[in-house]
Amino acid sequence: MSSKLEQLKQFTDVVADTGDIEAIGRFSPQDATTNPSLILKATQLPQYQALIQRVIEKQGNSTRNAQWLQKTATQLAVEIGAEICKLVPGKVSTEVDARLSFNTEAMIAEGRYIAELYQEKGIAKDRLLIKIASTWEGIQAAAILEKEGIECNLTLLFSLIQAAACAEAGATLISPFVGRILDWHVARGAKPETANDDPGVQSVIAIYSYYKQHNYKTIVMGASFRNIGEIEALAGCDRLTISPALLNELSEDSQPLPRRLAADMDFAVHDKLDITESGFRWALNEDAMATEKLAEGIRAFAADQVKLETLLSEWN
Repeated sequence: MSSKLEQLKQFTDVVADTGDIEAIGRFSPQDATTNPSLILKATQLPQYQALIQRVIEKQGNSTRNAQWLQKTATQLAVEIGAEICKLVPGKVSTEVDARLSFNTEAMIAEGRYIAELYQEKGIAKDRLLIKIASTWEGIQAAAILEKEGIECNLTLLFSLIQAAACAEAGATLISPFVGRILDWHVARGAKPETANDDPGVQSVIAIYSYYKQHNYKTIVMGASFRNIGEIEALAGCDRLTISPALLNELSEDSQPLPRRLAADMDFAVHDKLDITESGFRWALNEDAMATEKLAEGIRAFAADQVKLETLLSEWN
C-alpha cells in the first residue's frame, strides 16, 4: 500500500503550506502557498541569507523608510516565490500586505505590483495566485484583479457567506481555515470526538457542497490543519494546503485512505445566498467565530509583516 500522501494525491491536489524550499522538494506538491508568517520563518533559514542580501542590494541604499521597507518585503516574498516556482509544476500564492485588508484600491495596486515583479523574473501570471484576506474590500479587489487575468487566492476564510461572496466575485481559489475554526470552538469548551465532528471540517464540507450544487468554478482549498484526521476527513476536496510536519506524517502512514468528498455526492441542499455588501456584513457580524478569527488573522499577519520589515531595516 502506498503512503496516505500518495493516496491523497490521487483525488486531491496537494499544496505545500511553507516557504521552506527543502520541504517542498521533499514532498513534491502540486502548488505552494506562502504568507507573511511563513516568509518571516523562511528568513531564519541559512539558505535564504544570500537571497535576502541580494534583495536589499537591489533595492538600493536609500533611507529605509516605510515605503522602502514595504517594497523590499514584497520583493523578498516574490524572490522566495520564484525559487518555489522552480520546484512545483503549478502555482505559488503570494500574499498582499495584511495592513491593506480594508483598502480595495491599495490591494488592487499591490496585486498588480506583485504580478509585475514575477513577470520581471520571467514567471507568467498563470503561475501565480495573489493571496488576499476575505474581507468585503478584499473580495472586491479580487473581482477586479481576476478580470485583469490576475488570479486570486482568498484567505482567512471562516464562513459560508465569505465563500459565497468569493465565488460570486469570480475568485480562482479560496482557503477556508479548518484548524483555526477548531481552535475557536475548543477555546469555548468544544471537544470533537472525531474529525467528522470537527467544526472546521464541517465548514469546508458545507462550502464544498454549496459550490458544487451551484456550479461555481472557484476552487476550494482547505488550509490550517491541526492533525491528519482533519485532512483525511476532507480527502477529495479540490485542494488541500498542508504543513511540512503533516505532509511528513501522511508520508509515513500506509493505511488505506478512502475518498470522502466528490462533486457528484448527495449533500444537504443549500439555497443560493443573495450577496450584497450589507447582507455580507450582517451575516459576518452574526457569526462571532468568523468575525473574530478574520480580525485575529489579519492582526497576526500584519504583526509578522512588521517583524519582517524590522528584520530588513536592521540588515547590514
